Order: sequence, then C-alpha cells, then structure tokens
Amino acid sequence: MAAAAEEAAGSGGGGSPSSARRRLRIISGHLRSSPRAPEREALSLSPCKAQGASTGPASGSIPKKRQELLKWNGWGYNDSKFIFNKKGQAEFTGKRYRLGGMVLPTFKEWMEKTFGASLDHKTTSRATLNVNDVPPSLVKEEFLQDLRAAKISYSQDAEDRVFRAHGHCLHEIFILREGMFKRVPDIVVWPVCHEDVVKIVELACKHNLCIIPFGGGTSVSSALECPEEEKRTIVSLDTSQMNRILWIDEKNLTACVEAGIVGQDLENQLAESGFCTGHEPDSMEFSSLGGWVATRASGMKKTIYGNIEDMVIHIKMVTPRGIVEKNCQVPRMSTGPDIHHFIMGSEGTLGVVTEVTIKIRPVPEYQKYGSVVFPNFERGVACLREVAKQRCAPASIRLVDNAQFQFGHALKPQVASIFTSFLDGLKKFYITKFKGFDPNILCVATLLFEGDREKVLQHEKQVYDIATKFGGLAAGEDNGQRGYMLTFVIAYLRDLGLDYYVIGESFETSVPWDRVLDLCRNVKERIVRECKEKGVQFAPLSTCRVTQTYDAGACVYFYFAFNYRGISDPIHVYEQIERAAREEILANGGSLSHHHGVGKLRKRWMKESISDVGLGMLRSVKEYVDPNNIFGNKNLL
Repeated sequence: MAAAAEEAAGSGGGGSPSSARRRLRIISGHLRSSPRAPEREALSLSPCKAQGASTGPASGSIPKKRQELLKWNGWGYNDSKFIFNKKGQAEFTGKRYRLGGMVLPTFKEWMEKTFGASLDHKTTSRATLNVNDVPPSLVKEEFLQDLRAAKISYSQDAEDRVFRAHGHCLHEIFILREGMFKRVPDIVVWPVCHEDVVKIVELACKHNLCIIPFGGGTSVSSALECPEEEKRTIVSLDTSQMNRILWIDEKNLTACVEAGIVGQDLENQLAESGFCTGHEPDSMEFSSLGGWVATRASGMKKTIYGNIEDMVIHIKMVTPRGIVEKNCQVPRMSTGPDIHHFIMGSEGTLGVVTEVTIKIRPVPEYQKYGSVVFPNFERGVACLREVAKQRCAPASIRLVDNAQFQFGHALKPQVASIFTSFLDGLKKFYITKFKGFDPNILCVATLLFEGDREKVLQHEKQVYDIATKFGGLAAGEDNGQRGYMLTFVIAYLRDLGLDYYVIGESFETSVPWDRVLDLCRNVKERIVRECKEKGVQFAPLSTCRVTQTYDAGACVYFYFAFNYRGISDPIHVYEQIERAAREEILANGGSLSHHHGVGKLRKRWMKESISDVGLGMLRSVKEYVDPNNIFGNKNLL
C-alpha cells in the first residue's frame, strides 16, 4: 500500500511533489490559514507533527472521550433530555437549547391521547454500561507495537469501543438499553492528520484488519454496526481529532478542512473569519464533514447553499490502493466520470475521507424567520410547488402536515404572561373562527430567509404573495423560528418515548412533484394498516413534512411511532412496518433515500434502485480500490 500511496501522491495528485509545491506558491497569495492552523503548515505538503504540536487537533465541541459529554444509550448531550417532573409536567433539561428549563404544559396530554401512553406504565432500562457485557478486545500485539511506533493514539477501553459500535437507529438504541451488541470494534484509533490515516490503512493492509471509519456517530442506516461474522480485528478509525480548517481562500471563497470536524465547530470557526458554509443538517451539532461526504448529505438550507455535492470542490481520500484526489481545485472538470461521485455516498466502503475543500460564503447580513398556515396539506404542497417553479424558495421552507403541527404545538412551552396567552388565543380565534380553518386539517410552513436585508424583504414579499394565492395566512416570525429550532431537540424525544413503551423513528425519500400527495397519503395509510395487522393495540402516529424542494420534486420526511405495550418483540414488529413503508415509498415513485444513505438497513433495495448493472459497477470499483475488503463494514453492496 505504501508504494501505491506514493504513486498516487505523485501521479494521481497531478505531478511531482515539487510541481505541487510550485502550484501552492502561486496560489498562496490569496490563501490564508485558519486562526487555528499556522500559515506555514497550511501551505506545506510536509507531514503533520505529533499530537499536541501546533498542527494537532483543534479544541472541538465533542471530546475525544465522548462519554464525558454524550449519552451512551441515547441521543445527544448528557445534560439535555425530556423528562416528566414531579408534577407530571414535561420539561426539557439543561441550558444548551432555547427550550432548556421550560415546562411543556400540554405535552403529557398529547402523548396520552396520541399513543394511549401513561406515566404509570414505565419501562426499565440499564442506567449504566456494564463493561463485563462488552465483547472482549481481540488485537494482536504486533499491531499495537506498530501503532505505538507510528505514534497513533488508540484505546481498547470497553466504553470507547461501545460508543463507536453503533449509530442512532431505533434498534441500535434499543439494544443498548436492553442488552449488548454481539460484535463491537476491538480497538479505536485517533489519527490527527491525513498522514496518520495513511499509516493506519497501511498497517491494516499489513495485518489484514477490518477498518470502519467513524465520524460523528449520527448514522441512521446501521452503517456503523460491526458485521457479526467478521473474524478479523475491527478497527474503529475515529476522525474526530482531524478537526482543523487548514486554509481559507477569500478570493475564491473556498476552505480546505479536515474531515473529522463536526458541523457546529465548522460553522463557528468559519464565522470567526466572517464566513459560513450554510450546510445545516438536523444533526449538525454532532455529524462530521467526512460523514456528510460519505452519505451525500443535505442540509435544511440547501435551497441557497446546495447539498453537499454542490459544495464540494476537492476531496482527498485514503484507500488500500492509494490516495485518491484531483490535481487541481476548480469548479468543474470534463475529465470523464467525476471521481468525487465514487467517493460521495460510498459510506466507508472504499476508504477514509481526510480533507475536503468546500465552498464558503460571507455570513449573511440579515436573517428572518416566518411561517404560513394553510387550510389543508394539499394547498400547502401546491404553494411549495409554485415557489419552486418560480425559483424563489427561501433558505429553508418546510411544510408539516396536521399531525406534525399538533405534535409541534404540544412542544410549545408555558407562556410567561397573560398578555402573550391572550395574543395566542386571538391568533387561534382569527385563523379558526374568522377565517374558517379547521384546526384538525390545517398545516403550517416554516420559513427562513437569509442574505442582504433589502433583498430578503423583497424575497419575503414574493413568497407571501404566492402563499396568499393558495389560501395561506402569515403566521408570524416566532412560529417560524420555533419550528426551525425544534429540529435540534426533536431527536431527544425518542429517549423519553422509550421510557413509556413508545418506539419511534424517522425516514425520508425524494419524490417528483406530481407524486408528493399520493406518496404522503399512501405511506401514512400503509403504516396505520400495518400496525393494525401486526397486533399494535394503539393507533400509531404517522406524519410527514415536505422539506427540501427542487425544480422536479421534493424531499418528504416521515415520523412514525407507536405504543408497544403487549408486544413481545417490538423491534421485530417495528422493522416489519418500516420495511412495508419503504416498499410503499418505492411503489409510489419515491427514492430509496434522499439524504440518510443506505448503510446495511436499506441495501436490500439497491439493485431495484440503481439496476443490476449499476450495482455491478459499484462492486467493480470496490474490488479494484479495496481487493482485500479492508473497509469491510458491508454497507451498500
């Protein structure tokens, strides 16, 4: 592999190291390093130094020991969660989110009414991780000696290994609460730069090991689960310490960034220099740049900033065959099939993404939220279609159906004053009594506008004018902002549900405009029907929202949940229902996934999705790049 890597750096990289340095000198006039990376190092091709040196990892939001900050068997931060207090009222703990410390007076009633749940019926789950339940670490001493010689940080600690044995699928979290995985990584390694990754992959090839790359751990496709039948030592390659911005190019508005940086740190560091990427997936607090590339991610503000494939200029990836990268950083090339599209969406099956050059933009001057209430979902979808047709969509526009509107309303915190309560009542009276909207049918779109203040205000008027034509009423900035911010806390609700026999999950698809309504209706009805047939005793929550919009279609995001009391194997029942829902999506002209990826969870439908020949093409790439299956997570193929 070393020879292959050297060859790739020389020829695949577009010439000798000296010619590469010449190119760097030419462009260095308008490059500047991040405040977190010294300028000389940022423009150098020399290997990075040992951890703790000036080129070591930046101080990130997520520590190397994830258990110091994050839950071991649930979503997010240890200090942030939904609970029922001593008065039986729901509240959200911690101070990290705007909802923190607030009481949600109607949530308990909504939960009881929607799921038939009761605070009297509570499940029991393990409070702490029992390290004795964790499969032992099986690593040969020769590999450990090589890691020490290469000065690569590693751990065989049970907690470290379990934290990197899973993503956040329902069944993965359920296993953590009730039992333990049959297979977990044997060792975790922490490279601090591209050259460290090269060394680790070389050692894996030398010792015939299996590598599973780990970024932010937010996968919802079973992508991080270790194959139970894997007999080789499994190495979790955690990229979290590769978290620096190497340089910022202010003239071309690009930045070269190490792939392990998480979304919140990327945006915060860029903001120090007056820039942003605008890429905001729901998981941006915890998900990594490399993970976005590996799964072909999409963000809430994709209308302005694009999906990840629209933002990427250059990718560097280490494979068992060598290093893959283009010889220049340009907006477009006509040099055969784009190798970036072999890397994006490869889900850790080909190698490790180490550095990414992405587009950046100045931080927007002005930001404004908004919301529109529609008499029904059909009118709302028609409005979004017209907005897309006129190509005037704001940074974010998301339409929730009535069930999701009711769900969001249940998460509304207790009002602080009588006056605020009076205003809320007045708005409700105006919409339901004066305008005649049925509260059990109406739906709401949340909006976010960004950019130059004058243009934002013009853009806002254009969108609201279109909404009016479809019966929409402006519903205020507060509702828009609250709806947008709820995105980051909704994931915490699943943990609360599991405490009271309620299991739930989300899944998504993309669909042509003329199939949106049929698909939404049919999938929700299929979920209800399947629950009844599978013996679920209580009616499920089956709801959707239309999120990212395109000229030719939209992304539709579903939530479904049900009370599993009385069911002996709830995860098996859940998986049967989800499988039926996915079949319904495909039958209605939807895609296998819009942005969550395939992993192991959805790969049974890959042949149907991309054809037998298409799947064969992907296998051929895998066989060439990784003939010994070093990257053996078994995703996609």
